[in-house]
Amino acid sequence: MSDPKKSGLSDNTIAALAYFTLIPAIIFLAIRRYNRRPYVRFHAWQSIVFNVFVIIFGWVLEFVLPYTTFLGPRVFLGLIWLVCPVGLVIFLVWLWCVVSALKGKRFKLPLIGDWADEEAYR
Repeated sequence: MSDPKKSGLSDNTIAALAYFTLIPAIIFLAIRRYNRRPYVRFHAWQSIVFNVFVIIFGWVLEFVLPYTTFLGPRVFLGLIWLVCPVGLVIFLVWLWCVVSALKGKRFKLPLIGDWADEEAYR
């Protein structure tokens, strides 16, 4: 008889899935089967902190942008032109994290990565 195949998802796939919103990352940290794997824990923690930073950045923009209309259309449009490249950078960083996780690499984000690495081995 042949060997039975390993069931379930690979650690690389689970780590990449952790970057799709906060919910999968929290679920992977809550399920005992996955939260004992340092590679999955690293990407789940990094994903949670990255998503929280992006959400806070979005809330700040949502609060600040309406008040810039009083400063004139040039300031408002200038900030809009600044927000678009920042959004693109956020998307590219997220995409890089997903692809790195799929390839089995630990891409550490500045300020977040070292802390996530420490949490992975707790």
